[in-house]
Amino acid sequence: MPSPVSNAARKAQSRQAADTFEVWNRRLHFYIGLFLLFFVWLFAFTGLLLNHPKWTFAEFWPMRKQTTFERQIQRPPVGSDLAQAQNILVQLGLTGEIEWTSARADSGRLDFRASRPGHIFEIKTDLDRERATVQRIDVNAWGAMRALHAFTGVRAGDARNQRDWIPTSIWAFSMDVVAAGLLIMVFGSYYMWWRLPQKRAWGLVALMFGWITCAWFVVGLRLLR
Repeated sequence: MPSPVSNAARKAQSRQAADTFEVWNRRLHFYIGLFLLFFVWLFAFTGLLLNHPKWTFAEFWPMRKQTTFERQIQRPPVGSDLAQAQNILVQLGLTGEIEWTSARADSGRLDFRASRPGHIFEIKTDLDRERATVQRIDVNAWGAMRALHAFTGVRAGDARNQRDWIPTSIWAFSMDVVAAGLLIMVFGSYYMWWRLPQKRAWGLVALMFGWITCAWFVVGLRLLR
């Protein structure tokens, strides 16, 4: 038969573990929330821009600035298309995520796009003549913010375009961190809500309403005829 002392010790250890978990849960909720604050604002605001493209201040594309120029370049060393495109970008003094706009059918030409939030460079090269034509498109801050909403460098089903610019990888990793942080905050919120018996009824109503609404968009819309 366990002694009263051992039972009391186990209960004390359990209570201490629960108290430690609760303290760290609140700390994580607090500090992760502060870290995610501006990321959440950014995605909320850019989501509004995507949802309401006709808002006056959000119409960035008609206000874009376009310039075209030609530069002399040196033919890049023999290598992959990506290596040659990166070499050309270095020669032109440009940076950005490389995107292939068409299949390469002529070894004497290399056409691609380099993008970064706020700037798009359409590059067409004639390697035999060692000339590059660049069309530069600059958009305002609204356009740059909107681009960040979907700036991943990859597309589903497109094996040719992969992340090849370090800032793109850093941004994509940051989005993974944001997603993980939001999950931690959500599950921590569930725990804190359950610890408040007087809030459980209304909390359950809010929880079920959120689940039903989300399920309707994810599943219900597919069932409509």
